[in-house]
Amino acid sequence: MKRKAIVLLSGGLDSATVAAIAQNLDFDVHALSFDYGQRHKYELKCAAEIVKLLSIKHHLTVKCDLKIFGGSALTDEIDVPKNVPQNEIGKQIPVTYVPARNTVFLSLALAWAETIKCFDIFIGVNAIDFSGYPDCRPEFIESYEKMANIAMSITKDSPERLKIQTPLINMNKREIIKAGLALGVDYGKTVTCYDYSETEGSCGVCEACILRQNGFKEAGAQDPVKYRAANTICIITGAQAEK
Repeated sequence: MKRKAIVLLSGGLDSATVAAIAQNLDFDVHALSFDYGQRHKYELKCAAEIVKLLSIKHHLTVKCDLKIFGGSALTDEIDVPKNVPQNEIGKQIPVTYVPARNTVFLSLALAWAETIKCFDIFIGVNAIDFSGYPDCRPEFIESYEKMANIAMSITKDSPERLKIQTPLINMNKREIIKAGLALGVDYGKTVTCYDYSETEGSCGVCEACILRQNGFKEAGAQDPVKYRAANTICIITGAQAEK
C-alpha cells in the first residue's frame, strides 16, 4: 500500500506542480482545496481539473470563510495591486496577503491527516519568486511542523513524525515550471491571476501574473493561459525597456 500524502491544491501553478511531484514520489495523493471567500474562485474549477488530469482519487474542498475578517485584496473590497516593478515584488507584504491563510489551511490538513493516519502534508510555498508572504517562509514551516507533532494524536505514541513537505520552497519560478513540465503538468489548466476574468482571462499585470510570465519566459516555454492582450503587451514592453 502506498504511503498517503495530503496535498494542498489551490488550482494554481505551484500547487499543481507539487501534486505531480508527490505522485512522482509514489504517494497516494489526497488533494485538499479551500473555498475561503476568495475573489478568484475560478481557481477551484482549476483544482478540480487538475484532480482529473492527475487521476487523483481523493479530493476534498473545505469551505472556511476568511472573507468575514477581510484585510486582504483577495477577500475584501481592496484593489489588487497592478504593474508593480518586478524588482519591488517581495520587498514588503502586499495587500494580497490573506491573514493566517496558510496557518488555517495547514490546521485543516492536520485534521484530515489525523483521521486517515497520514504523516506527510505537501504545500506549494515558495520563498524565492514570491510576493513576500510571511507564512511562506522556511521558519514558518519549521515552527508549524514542530507544533503539529506536539498537537497530533497520531504522533503521540508513534516513532513517526509528521513532515510538512515543501519541495518548491527554494526554487524560482523557472525551476518550478521546468520541473512541472518534465512531469507532464498541463499549466493551461491552472490559474495564477488575482484578478481573473472567465471571459477575458488573466490580467497579466498583478504580481502573481508578472512572476508567472517571467518564469515561463526564463524557462523558454510558452505560457498556455489567456492574458488580456493590452496588459500583456505592456509587460513585455516594460521588460524590454529594462534591458
